[in-house]
Amino acid sequence: MKLLEDRIRTDGTVKSESVLKVDAFLNHQMDVKLFMAMAEEWQRLFAGKQIDKILTIEASGIGIAAIAASVFDVPVVFAKKSQSINLDGTVYCTRIQSFTHGKVFDVIVSKKFIGEGEHVLLIDDFMANGCAMNGLIEVCEHAGAVVEGIGIAIEKGFQHGGDSLRERGYDLQSLAIVESMDPETGEIVFR
Repeated sequence: MKLLEDRIRTDGTVKSESVLKVDAFLNHQMDVKLFMAMAEEWQRLFAGKQIDKILTIEASGIGIAAIAASVFDVPVVFAKKSQSINLDGTVYCTRIQSFTHGKVFDVIVSKKFIGEGEHVLLIDDFMANGCAMNGLIEVCEHAGAVVEGIGIAIEKGFQHGGDSLRERGYDLQSLAIVESMDPETGEIVFR
C-alpha cells in the first residue's frame, strides 16, 4: 500500500536495523484517516471471505482494529494482557512474547466473545516474529473459530514471522513489508 509506505518514509524513524518507530501516526498518535484507508484496503483484500469478528491484541492494535471493524461492520474483540476483576467467566489464555517489549505476556480473551464456528480476521499494527499472531491463532483454535485471514499494517519481512504464517497456509495481507532498514541513512527498503 503506497500510501502507508510513503507515510513510513516521511514520518517513521529507523532506530536500528530491527526497530522502526512509527508513533507519530500509527501506535501512539493515530491518523484515523490513514486507518480508514488501511481498513478499506483489507476489506478489498479479504473480499468474499466471511468475517464475523475482528480479533486483535492490546494495546497498539486496538485503534486500527476498531476502524477495520467499522468498515467490515462486525464487532472487534481485543485480547487483554492482564486479568482484571471485570473479566468474569471462563477465558482462553495463551502466552505471547513481545518483540517490542522484550517480555512474555499472558493474553486473555473471554470465551463469551470468541466462539465455535465464528469466522475471525486477525488485525495488528506490527509483525516481527509472528508471536502475537500465533497466540491469537491459538486462542481461535481453542475456541473452535476459523481464522479467515490476518491483516498487518507493517510487517518486518526480515524477521520472517509473516513468511512462517504464509507457509502454514494463512492468508496474511500486510500493507507494508519492510525488507531492510539502515539506521545511519534512515533508508527503508520495502518488499
